[in-house]
Amino acid sequence: MKTAFFNDEWCYWHSGGMYSGIFRVGGWVQVPSSTGHAESPETKRRLRNLLDITGLLKQMSSLSAEPASDEDLLRIHPQHYLDKFKQVSDAGGGELGYEAPIGPGSYEIAKLSAGLACAAVEKVYTGEFQNAYALSRPPGHHCLPDESMGFCFLANIPVAIERAKAKFGLGKVVVLDWDVHHGNGTQHIYYNRDDVLTISIHQDKCFPPGYSGDEDRGEGAGEGYNINIPMYAGAGHEEYLHAFKKIILPAIEQFEPEMIVVACGYDANDLDPLARMMLHSDSFREMTKLTKQMAEKVCDGKLVLVHEGGYSESYVPFCGLAVIEELTGIKTAVEDDCKEFITLQQQNEAFKNFQKQRIDQLAEYFGYKQEQPETA
Repeated sequence: MKTAFFNDEWCYWHSGGMYSGIFRVGGWVQVPSSTGHAESPETKRRLRNLLDITGLLKQMSSLSAEPASDEDLLRIHPQHYLDKFKQVSDAGGGELGYEAPIGPGSYEIAKLSAGLACAAVEKVYTGEFQNAYALSRPPGHHCLPDESMGFCFLANIPVAIERAKAKFGLGKVVVLDWDVHHGNGTQHIYYNRDDVLTISIHQDKCFPPGYSGDEDRGEGAGEGYNINIPMYAGAGHEEYLHAFKKIILPAIEQFEPEMIVVACGYDANDLDPLARMMLHSDSFREMTKLTKQMAEKVCDGKLVLVHEGGYSESYVPFCGLAVIEELTGIKTAVEDDCKEFITLQQQNEAFKNFQKQRIDQLAEYFGYKQEQPETA
């Protein structure tokens, strides 16, 4: 089996408390009728269940992992932050940071979530698997070294990369973040380094609120090794693939990494409640295909996807299944009944051309003038 799937039941047990969407219940905010907080376990659990009933899960190596160790975490997070996190978790939970509520036991679950990412990176880098998917929860790409943010409490991907660097001498890595929200935590951690190329394609000014980032290219040794592609609200399938071919794929090929790690959020889908983008399941399938092809070209196919956001309980499973079908090369019998509906909602040619022109401007600004050729 060339593909590993890392998950653990405990990751579904993390809770942020009583919320309605992203707002704490109280005052004028009524108690919700369903699961409450946007970062519910149901999107992830339903993805895992869909993999199970289709039989695809049995065609991968399904594994858990040990929690990330204190040594692993301290490469990224200072001790005072970890102490605070554990203290709030042990006390039953509370607000750990900006839009970062936790419940009892969240500290231990977050360590396990980071451990899943660590194991996925390690097993792929050492050649045990060709590629891997880590269904990590809680997510990590907004987390700063000493500050939680946006449902993220530990920087899962940087923790995993730094462990592989320390244990095995992992060299250059690309972190490609297609979560609809900007990967500000990962950017911050690697902003002054040239051994990790960070690329974030995200909805302009969505989260963190007001942030675009196209001019933030890194500093010092890291100058030129941070790429942000802010997309206008309403961007869809064609526009995202245009960004891949004009900027993302040329950047990866030029960098020549030893591994590609994707911060795999699904919240750019048309039905997501926390964003305003218009992707469907085949958009995520195609982005995975293009990334996988590039991994085969530049780093012997070493590719890891780590689960981040995505808040539509009904649609995230279809997007995730498409990604994992592409990873494994196995197509199931599942048909996405929403894809035609979303395709009909795609923007008109005037909007598409407007967005593509902005991508072309960014490509020129970043120095990428030759787009990747079309693939079959």
